[in-house]
Amino acid sequence: MTAKAGGDPGLPFLYLALPVMDEPEFLPGLLHCLSMQSYGRYRLFVCVNQPEAWWNDPGKIAACNNNMATMQLLREFPGIDISVIDRSSKGNGWTGKRHGVGYARKTLMDEINAVAAPGDIIVSLDADTVFLENFLLSVSENFYKHPGSAALSIPYYHKTPADPAACRAILRYEIYMRHYFLNLYRIGSPYAFTALGSAMALPVWAYRAIGGMTPKLSGEDFYFLQKLRKYGNVLLWNDEMVYPEARFSDRVFFGTGPAMIRGASGDWSSYPVYPLALFDEIRETYALLPGLYESPVDTKVTRFLSSVFREDDPFQPLRVNHHSQERFTRAFHEKFDGLRILQYLKSANENNPSGDEDNLFEFLNTFYAPSEVEKLEINENSFSFSDAPAGTLDRIRDFLFQKEMELRLNSVPV
Repeated sequence: MTAKAGGDPGLPFLYLALPVMDEPEFLPGLLHCLSMQSYGRYRLFVCVNQPEAWWNDPGKIAACNNNMATMQLLREFPGIDISVIDRSSKGNGWTGKRHGVGYARKTLMDEINAVAAPGDIIVSLDADTVFLENFLLSVSENFYKHPGSAALSIPYYHKTPADPAACRAILRYEIYMRHYFLNLYRIGSPYAFTALGSAMALPVWAYRAIGGMTPKLSGEDFYFLQKLRKYGNVLLWNDEMVYPEARFSDRVFFGTGPAMIRGASGDWSSYPVYPLALFDEIRETYALLPGLYESPVDTKVTRFLSSVFREDDPFQPLRVNHHSQERFTRAFHEKFDGLRILQYLKSANENNPSGDEDNLFEFLNTFYAPSEVEKLEINENSFSFSDAPAGTLDRIRDFLFQKEMELRLNSVPV
């Protein structure tokens, strides 16, 4: 099958990497989106995957049969060039500890890497995500305009489900994610991006430069995008966005699905609205980098890193190996990376008495005009995440979304 024509032949060719596991409800919608794309220079790679042990588990036979039906659907679907990687039929499933979406994404990208040219683009997708007809065109044009970029973190907006519990859970989770992004951006962190498996793209040359994807049982998108950021620039703006489904899912250990499950039970401890002061502590350490290059500087962040790395001065090795402030600064950010930032915030927040609601309003009132905050129609004295109507949470989500999109647009390289 050949993808339909469409698009400037001078634009990069796209390879779409799609892991699928028991998703008959969502996959047809994604395939329909692809069939409607205005840009036809793409090829879809799909890894239908599951653990081999599912074939011997009566509770998983329905999922196994769904995967077999998915393989048939993909082979017969008209108008799209599809390559199917079978990691689901009997004898082909994952065995041992090597399984899950991280291995599926790596398998896909390795297969693509074997046939693609360096300037081609890998677009990471999920089966439960949809987009408009110019989405693929927008990604190809983006990399054409910015050929030196190592990756693209695509803007996203979760669809609100009809189920009230799922609706409240995804809105609360998005508030966490967007507040986190906005604060990392304002302090100048190189890791101010959101990593979603359904919202990433990268050139093949960058995939080769970083040695490919390191598979994880979950969270592979976070580690992968962080690895790419250490190599080069990550674009934050794209003219089109993706619209992932919001659903309860326990197929991975952390991410949107597990966060929604925990949140629906009232546990948001892993996804708090962090106080401004904690982000400011990171920014203060950033500001001290010129002096830190010369000698140790005592800050809460450097003390934390000393504990994590079990080194009295975690930056002495960097001073020895990097003989310019510019190279030292880059090495600093590679050591104090997105993972360490998150760990620092979690650790520092353990003894913080302020609640998520107070932290949210501190952020809103500090950085936005009163007239903007008033439009949210929230009583600051009585607002509670657990009791607020879904409509109120949606207004907060949309406000933060708009502020994030403004920053993403402003980040476009000149």
